[in-house]
Formats: sequence, C-alpha cells, structure tokens
Amino acid sequence: MYLLEVVASAPGKVILFGEHFVVYGEPAVVMAIDKRAYALAESRKDRRIYINSKNLGISGVFVGESFEAKKGGREARVQLEPIRKAAQKVLNLAERKIGVSIEVRSAIPIAVGLGSSAAVITATATAVSKLLSADLSKEDIFRIAYEAERIVHGTPSGIDPAISTYGGTLLFSQNKDFKPLEVKGDIPLVIGDTGIERSTGEQVAIVRERKKQYPSIFDPIVEAGGKISLQAVKALKTGNLQELGELMNINQALLYSVGVSNESLERFVYAARKAGALGAKLTGDGGGGCMIALSPSEKLEQVAEAIERAGGTAFIARKTSEGARVES
Repeated sequence: MYLLEVVASAPGKVILFGEHFVVYGEPAVVMAIDKRAYALAESRKDRRIYINSKNLGISGVFVGESFEAKKGGREARVQLEPIRKAAQKVLNLAERKIGVSIEVRSAIPIAVGLGSSAAVITATATAVSKLLSADLSKEDIFRIAYEAERIVHGTPSGIDPAISTYGGTLLFSQNKDFKPLEVKGDIPLVIGDTGIERSTGEQVAIVRERKKQYPSIFDPIVEAGGKISLQAVKALKTGNLQELGELMNINQALLYSVGVSNESLERFVYAARKAGALGAKLTGDGGGGCMIALSPSEKLEQVAEAIERAGGTAFIARKTSEGARVES
C-alpha cells in the first residue's frame, strides 16, 4: 500500500577545507548546512511523471522517454531530467506501475556551489520512496541521487549527494569511502554570495594549468592543502573555532595561489575578517560563487552586514546533523 502525498527534504553543503586539492588525491572536509531543498510527491493513476520546479519556474510531463514542457520550453527537459531519473529509479525498484507528480523548491541558493541540485534530487528520491513504501536505505538513496547527478555534472565526486543523504560533516577523498566526522559544538557561518556564475570545468582547468606550468611549486601547495584538512579534523573534534578560522585563512591563501579566487571573493573575505570573523575563504569552485566566514555567534550579524556592504548577498548558516528526511 502506498500513500497519497509525502514531503521530504535534504540539506545543502559547504566545503570547509580541501576544494580543488581533492582532485589531486588530498582529503576535503564537507559540512551539511541548515538550508534545505524540499520535494512534494503525490501519486498519480496514470504512469506519467509530472515535475514542477518552483524556483526555476519550469514544469513538464515525462511519459516514458518523451517530454512535454508546460513551462520553460525546451530547456525545461534538461533541468528536470535528473529529477525524473531519480523518481523513475525509485518507481522501478518499488515495482509500482503508477505515476507521480513532484513539486520541488529550494531554500538553498541555486548554482553557487552549495549543493542545491543534489539536495533537490535526494529529497525527490526520499519523498517518492516513502510515497511508495519502498523502504529504501540511505545507501540506496545516495546511489540513486549519485546516478541522477551524473546528468548534471558528468562525473561528480559524490560529495554533494553524500552530504545531502547523510548530513553531518564528512571527510572525503577520491576513490575512498566518506568518513563521518565528530564535530564538537556549533560551527556558525556566514555565507557570502558573489552572484557571479562560474564553470566548474573552467576552474579545474585553471588549477591544472598552474600545475603544468609550475609542478615543483604546485605539488607542495596541494600537499599543504591536504595537511590543512587533516589538521582541521582535529580542531573540529575539539571545537577549537580559533584554530579552524586560522586554518581557513591559510587554505584561502593556497586557493588564491592556484588561481581560483577573484576580486569579489577577496573583498568579501577581507570584509568578513575585519568585521570579526575568525577565518574566511571561498567554498567550492571559486571564480565566483560563494565564500564562507567562521564567526563567533555574537558577531554573525555584523559579519553578514560587512559582506553585504562589500557588494555580496549574505546569510547565516549552521551545521546540521540531519541528512535526507521525511517531513510529512
């Protein structure tokens, strides 16, 4: 027996340490934040999959492999396909010959490196699984979300669907399992959005070119990035925010040196530090997107205001231990 309607959600993420260096085998530290994406799933008597994205203003119906756009034209299919794939996989696993209507919305800023697309897909898989009483495990949800993410990113690392599924804080290394980390206390952050779109591929290529030009200089930088991540794990376990902030500042200097920071990110980083942040750095690809500032709780508002005065859009975020969950 299946339900008529289910709402599920999944969190976004920030990369605290190790972005770009993870490509070269070093560990990265990733944390789920208390901004979530939501998926409402309803059963249908036909076998159609209808999807409506509130944030993007697009919608359409999938009938098998065919697609009919309701809002958004041809581009709607490209953006809705990963959600369809996740829903269809759950339908297949549950062996239910019905359709579903899915409405998604996200409180996570879109296309800025905070894992919005993975959170939407993970929330969808969770909602449809509960709707159909499929009894899928967290591992099942992760695998479904990872496969659907491949439509968006080609060969994703798996960081985003993992953190959206499991929540908490993870140590990630390529070709290795995700390791959950013990984190003592709160990790109060201000996230500053530059509003600048960037390509992951382009940013990775910039770093690769630096490596090609200056290998003897580049390799020790990458190694230092890995050491920072491992030192940060120790600081997270003891709740040493002062040390975490200092490590973030060092990490930012390394990211600047390999070419992935830019004027806006640097301006926000320095504005945050001047306003009382313990540390600040870009998060994700760089070249735009977002930065994060670790701040004492009593200074969060003034750090956010400083980033906005510097030209950014800022909001406060904290770690969350909850991954994908059913809301109703």
